[in-house]
Amino acid sequence: MVGLLPRFRRYRLVLLGLFLLLPLALLLGAGLGAYPIPPLTIPEILLRGEGVEYQVLTALRFPRVLGAALVGALLALAGAVLQGLFRNPLVDPGLIGVSSGAALGAALFIVLIPGAGALETYALPLSAFLGGLAATLFLWQIARTPWGVQVSVLLLAGIALNALVGAGIGLLTFLATEQELRSLTFWTLGGFSALTWPLLLVGLPLALLALALLLPLARPLNALALGEREAFHLGVHLEDLKRRSVVGSALGVGVAVALAGGVGFLGLVAPHLFRLLAGPDHRYLLPGSALLGAILAVSADLLARTLAAPAEVPVGVVTALLGGPFFLYLVLRYKREVYRA
Repeated sequence: MVGLLPRFRRYRLVLLGLFLLLPLALLLGAGLGAYPIPPLTIPEILLRGEGVEYQVLTALRFPRVLGAALVGALLALAGAVLQGLFRNPLVDPGLIGVSSGAALGAALFIVLIPGAGALETYALPLSAFLGGLAATLFLWQIARTPWGVQVSVLLLAGIALNALVGAGIGLLTFLATEQELRSLTFWTLGGFSALTWPLLLVGLPLALLALALLLPLARPLNALALGEREAFHLGVHLEDLKRRSVVGSALGVGVAVALAGGVGFLGLVAPHLFRLLAGPDHRYLLPGSALLGAILAVSADLLARTLAAPAEVPVGVVTALLGGPFFLYLVLRYKREVYRA
């Protein structure tokens, strides 16, 4: 029992550090950019309530950094839950079809409904969200059997669906005009520049529902780590756990992709970083991954806005450049562990 105390203390210290680091990241994200505002002066500007800096903060920066934090938290939490559900540390939220389905929904809207104008602000995210949910429901039906949902079938069907959706998006890209192709490219690369208060308020209820479904799954996922049979004997309702995990992840990732487009690797990187910092206990891993995902998303957005200012690098490019090498490191580490076993 005494040996467990340092481990619990480490979990709490890491969580406290992330909890304190997130406001700092939000403050830097709100202050820095093409129009720099000293972060320490932000409280004074808000109290003054007027001026160009006040308008920049309230109308542009705050919805952007808060939306980035929400997207990062949703992707990271979904990644942590799905890695626990599949008992595979290399699982990414995109494997359950949400990201690819959302991308296809957005591509269909951009190419088949040209010149949508003001309608595009809300209809494009809605099309992406519905496409992600439709893809997840399709995979769920494929994986259902009389004995319950087969997780391995869900994973394999997700890989096949991603390939089919990639072909569909390729066909739409071939049919798109130059302007449609430009819109589609920017959307698939991902970014937070289009986030506004109304768009955030539309997505917030579904995001909160996803958090409410996923965060209470920590103890069942800890039991599932021992195996399905052992988890069943410990009182875990396996079908309910699978259903809540997939539905909550689909909601969370669907909202994230609808708000920000194709921002990849956050759902893979954030849970692994928390495991390296603290450990694998889902009671701490789930909230810790959400906090870390929010910090990483805000930091990636800050890099995207400052690396080539006043131009912006797509956030999806930044996360891919950082997440790709990390994923290769995880694969090599997994290979060494299997070889030692």
